[in-house]
Amino acid sequence: MEQTFMKEKKILPLVLSMSLPMVISMAVNSLYNIIDSYFVAKVSEDAMTALALVYPMQNLINAIAIGFGIGINACISFYLGAEDQVRANRAATQGTFFSFLHGVILTVLCIAGMPLFLKNFSSDTEITALALLYANRAFLFSPIIALTLSFEKIFQSTGNMKISMFSMMCGCIVNIILDPLMIFGYGFFPAMGISGAAYATGIGQSVTLLLYLLFYACHHTPIKISRTYMKFDTSILKKLYSVGISATLNLALPSLLISVLNGLLADFSEKYVLVLGVYYKLQTFIYLTANGIIQGIRPLMGYNLGAGEHGRVKKIYRTALIMNMGIMLLGMTLSWCIPDRLIGLFSDSTETISIGITALRIISLGFVISAVSVTCSGALEGLGKGCQSLLISLLRYIFLMIPAACILTRFSGANGVWYAFCTTEFVCAGFSAFIYTKEIRKTRISIQGKEVASTPATQSVS
Repeated sequence: MEQTFMKEKKILPLVLSMSLPMVISMAVNSLYNIIDSYFVAKVSEDAMTALALVYPMQNLINAIAIGFGIGINACISFYLGAEDQVRANRAATQGTFFSFLHGVILTVLCIAGMPLFLKNFSSDTEITALALLYANRAFLFSPIIALTLSFEKIFQSTGNMKISMFSMMCGCIVNIILDPLMIFGYGFFPAMGISGAAYATGIGQSVTLLLYLLFYACHHTPIKISRTYMKFDTSILKKLYSVGISATLNLALPSLLISVLNGLLADFSEKYVLVLGVYYKLQTFIYLTANGIIQGIRPLMGYNLGAGEHGRVKKIYRTALIMNMGIMLLGMTLSWCIPDRLIGLFSDSTETISIGITALRIISLGFVISAVSVTCSGALEGLGKGCQSLLISLLRYIFLMIPAACILTRFSGANGVWYAFCTTEFVCAGFSAFIYTKEIRKTRISIQGKEVASTPATQSVS
């Protein structure tokens, strides 16, 4: 498969062809997260609360796996654009090895640390027991998650988005089918309650990995994973981890944020903690759809940067920004028109639904403008500028959101947390646009400087 289409095809059709498969797969992925929570909520409201308490740690595991996968993606795309096949293969081989190692370490640490983690957020022994029951089974699949996401990013880096879409969708569909069977017990499946939800998710992820391995073995791909390329290259490892660590922190910061917000909301009522957990389940359907577009443009940004096509880099960014704003507008519209139905998917409690309606309507005011920071952060990762992307996330989740939530809860009670979301998005959008514009300007000046420096030499030869 020739990757030159990434620098030759027209921008809008190119972005659509790369992004739509990922949007579809991410939408399905969000759907299965929602369905997973829907079935768990049918077990009991305590089970749903337990799932909300485990979510930050699950998000941390996914953040590390996805973040390092983004580092693999950025390296391979850049080296393919620069026509350095050997280094592209080394980045894939060494990246996959270290990703699996991360998964093993995470399994041990998360299972061991979960009891202490839960003590900080709930004193209810039944909820804690349910959370541990789910976590101790779900975390066993961390190495599989890590490998799955490595192969996902490898296929994406070569423009093979349809393979990623098909594999992810198959895993999600398997999970959706198994959820009711394993939670409530049908046929030869025993009723396992919240444990069944964990097993169904893990089996779905295993199916996705199996499909990736089959496609890699049977489908021609320009990237080769082999022991031949295991000789460690310091420059490649540095690039993998510089982008990977920054991307990981970008994705892990929401876990820290949710933990802090859970602590603030728990002082008012555990129903607010439940509503926050429900909101994050719902918002994944919107933000992960936008993230599908970001996943589509990352290899395009990296490849065109490596190929020296800087004008195309700017056009790709603008196209992605407009598409993300459209998605966020849809999310805001749904949050205002049918908030009761959305919250009602996860709770029958009148009080919980009432709290949720208020939360969705306030938070969604910042959806459209949040597309700026989301797109800027993803584009910078695609360009290999992980530190700048991390700065945007630090501003968004730590330096703006947490102080705003602490201050506003003093004046508006628990609703202060919801107001902090939309306030943060407006302020962060301005910072993000400034940071991205500054980096693009620096790149342009650097290119112009090199062209000027090479002009005298050209003239003297002629």
